[in-house]
Amino acid sequence: MILGIDHIGLATDDPAGTAPFLAALGLGAGDRGVADDYGVACEFWRYNDGIGQPSIETVSPVRPDSPIADRLAKQGPGLYHVAFCTDDLEGEFARLREHGFVPVDAAPCAGARPGMRVMFMYARRPAGLLIELVQYS
Repeated sequence: MILGIDHIGLATDDPAGTAPFLAALGLGAGDRGVADDYGVACEFWRYNDGIGQPSIETVSPVRPDSPIADRLAKQGPGLYHVAFCTDDLEGEFARLREHGFVPVDAAPCAGARPGMRVMFMYARRPAGLLIELVQYS
């Protein structure tokens, strides 16, 4: 079951440059890490009392063959994905496939936070939206 929005991902090649804007919105830097399978560095920003609120994640490439590097080259920085937390990663992935979502990943990958497993899918038409399913152990 999908439990709610975990975070909203922003593609950037300048995560330090986004910091003043996120801070001006009242967000504070929190978790950070690297998702090696995707070749990305991630920083999660949230409100200090934001228990249960989604985070904003900056996503930047750590190697040239990263999918985010390709996305930045083609489209520039901006909204990248919406991540939904689930209690059954593979089950929700299969269910959403039945509803027309197009898989990006064939199997779960390690996310940027400890205990985080993720899988990506597209809602191509009419939304053109990349979604991430997230499950924490």
